[in-house]
Amino acid sequence: MAIREIRKDGDEILAKKSKEVEVIDDKIKQLAQDMLDTMYKSDGIGLAACQVGMLKRMIVYDISYIDEEGKKEGHVLINPKITSRSKDMVEVEEGCLSFPDVYKNVLRHEKITVEYTDLDGKKKKINAKDMEAIVLQHEIDHLDGIVFLDRYKEQN
Repeated sequence: MAIREIRKDGDEILAKKSKEVEVIDDKIKQLAQDMLDTMYKSDGIGLAACQVGMLKRMIVYDISYIDEEGKKEGHVLINPKITSRSKDMVEVEEGCLSFPDVYKNVLRHEKITVEYTDLDGKKKKINAKDMEAIVLQHEIDHLDGIVFLDRYKEQN
C-alpha cells in the first residue's frame, strides 16, 4: 500500500492533458492500487492519475460507501471516454481532493455512457447515472486538464 501525494490547486499538472495508456503492465497496476489506496485514505470518491502526478488517462472511483458504509467497490478505468450524454442535466455541489474545502455547484449530464479498458486489457462500457455519472464526468475532465472550478466558471 502506497499513499501518493495529491497535487493541489496551483500545481500546473492539473491543467495538462493526460496521455493514453499504451500498455497495461505491473507499473500501471501498481499505480491503480496506489490511486485506490490514496483515494480511500483521503476519504475521496474519485481520483485521476494527474492528481497524483502521473499524466496517464486513468481514473479510479468508488461511490459504494455513500450507500453502504464501509463497503469498498473500487473501479479502475484506463483510457475512459464518454461516448454518449443525456440532454437532461443535474446541478450538484462538487468538491475535489486537489481543492480542499472548496465546493461549488456544477451542472453535469444526468446520464452518460463511458467506454474504457480494465486492468486485464478488456474493453468495457458503463451506463452511468446520478452520482456515478457525476463522478465519472468530474474525473474524466481531470484527464483533459479541466477542473470543476473551470466548469463552474463557464456556467456562471
